Amino acid sequence: MKNINYLNYFFVGVPSIIFLLAFFEILDFTVFALLFSILTGLFQVTIGGCMLIDEPRNKFLQSYIGGVVLYFLIVFINPFSSYDFKFYFLAATPAILAFYLSILIYKKAHQ
Repeated sequence: MKNINYLNYFFVGVPSIIFLLAFFEILDFTVFALLFSILTGLFQVTIGGCMLIDEPRNKFLQSYIGGVVLYFLIVFINPFSSYDFKFYFLAATPAILAFYLSILIYKKAHQ
């Protein structure tokens, strides 16, 4: 589990560092950060699903998977027509879910 924790640090840290470098105009590799964010999402959804299979009664993992499913339902069904809501929801929710799963992985690795 500690190796998964280190992999999670890598997958979450690389896009964050690249975005910070682009924000401070040191390097402009924003496209690479966005592409790496896709890999981060795939890694986290896969790890979250595997952890849920191992512990199907864990309420925290169930809420994580529920949040992921809700996010994709809202993205594809789009019941809200307000542009501001869609922008903030689409930008904030993946980061919140990544942070939440990172905390779960950290707690599991340091038990």
